[in-house]
Amino acid sequence: MTIYVKKDEGSTEMNQLTSLLSEISHDHDFDFPAELIPANITETTLLALSEQAKKIMNTVIEYKELMMMYNCALKQIRTKFEILDDEFNVRYQRNPINSINTRLKRSASIREKMKRNNIPLSIENIKTNINDVAGIRVICPYVDDIYSISEALINQEDITLISQKDYIANPKPNGYRSMHLIISIPVYFADHSEQMKIEVQIRTIAMDFWATLEHQLKYKEQTAIGESIIAELKECADIISNTDAKMLNIRKEIEESADNLTDDDVLFEKMRKIDSPLI
Repeated sequence: MTIYVKKDEGSTEMNQLTSLLSEISHDHDFDFPAELIPANITETTLLALSEQAKKIMNTVIEYKELMMMYNCALKQIRTKFEILDDEFNVRYQRNPINSINTRLKRSASIREKMKRNNIPLSIENIKTNINDVAGIRVICPYVDDIYSISEALINQEDITLISQKDYIANPKPNGYRSMHLIISIPVYFADHSEQMKIEVQIRTIAMDFWATLEHQLKYKEQTAIGESIIAELKECADIISNTDAKMLNIRKEIEESADNLTDDDVLFEKMRKIDSPLI
């Protein structure tokens, strides 16, 4: 996004605003919705409406601060998942997490979602009404890992569960499967703390394979071909779900065979694996 402001000499306030807008226009890590700034900003307008200029600058700063806070929340929740993965690795000699990805919603997506829901675009409305500005996706090897990891996260004292949708037990009509959580987590800054909302998606490698390809397919559900495609997608999702179940059963069979080991065998196996690097 590039913002242009008509500028004359002699206005300190105008110089400050121009400098600020120019800086964020070229900041690739900062995605600011231009709709939050009135159109046709001119020197005359700013001089005549000094308070409006201050509001513009405050809005830009507040939006950048909001995205920074969401980004900090993502770092914090990512660390929680990494700690759980390390704990399971040491305690049970197995990693329940294959990969972790995070993302901040782009301003265009925020704007479109608020428009669909008839919500006026403002900083406060983004914080209050949009639950998935910050998102994290955790990919697990097996289905039972999803439930173990989600339960371990929810049970932590500083995590507030806002909503939970189990699309594994109750898949969507097209076959989509995943665990969706909306949580709130306190993030501590220099002079205050903020409760930040994050959308958490937890799914298996197989579920993610299906969801990734399905997302790339451009089709409209409310058409004859759309209905046919949904049926085929669901068939693929069911096959993948059956594969997930079979792989889990194979792992459990292997674990059950290990139950025949003596306590000394188990101890030596743990000692052998404890030398493995955690990262």
